[in-house]
Amino acid sequence: MSLQLWCSLLLVCALGAISPGPSLAMVMRHTLGSGRACGVAAALAHAVGVGLYAGLTVVGLAAVIVHQPWLYRLIAWGGALYLAWLGIQALRAGAAPAFPVQDQQGDWRRAVRDGLLVALGNPKLIVFFVALLSQFVEADMGAASRWLIVATAAVVDGGWYLLVAMALSQSHVLPWLRHRAVWVHRLTGGILIALALRVALG
Repeated sequence: MSLQLWCSLLLVCALGAISPGPSLAMVMRHTLGSGRACGVAAALAHAVGVGLYAGLTVVGLAAVIVHQPWLYRLIAWGGALYLAWLGIQALRAGAAPAFPVQDQQGDWRRAVRDGLLVALGNPKLIVFFVALLSQFVEADMGAASRWLIVATAAVVDGGWYLLVAMALSQSHVLPWLRHRAVWVHRLTGGILIALALRVALG
């Protein structure tokens, strides 16, 4: 893969990562609710999920999924239900005056779970990778170039959400947000439920 082509791939992945959506809301909630470590865990787990979908695209399996309407709808509905559940959880947490401090061991496991499921339960990632990453895959492309595509997608995604988690956990940012925890929970909950409806309705 040429440097110019890789730079185009890098730009595409960056634009996909920074787009506001359920992934950003999920990383924000874990960072603000349980601290930097949980935000980082959620970010890294999400990157793993993105890497899996990128890998499916590179080997051609994602195209098969997209061309099976019933399977695609099943993934979409499952993802919508999970996003709605996250949104309801956030709205329920919004009744508290501050972000709850919970058991850290359980928190990072929950963060990993949510990071993976938000990525794998988002059918838009399949469409995104099939529509955009497929233009970088050629029939005679070597294994190194294929894995470079997968690594680029995962590293860019993980790097962006790591930056989000680190920025939100800074001492001068976190107290300001903690005092506004109710509104942060309500906002993220509303966004997640709205996204769930959008996914469910296609």
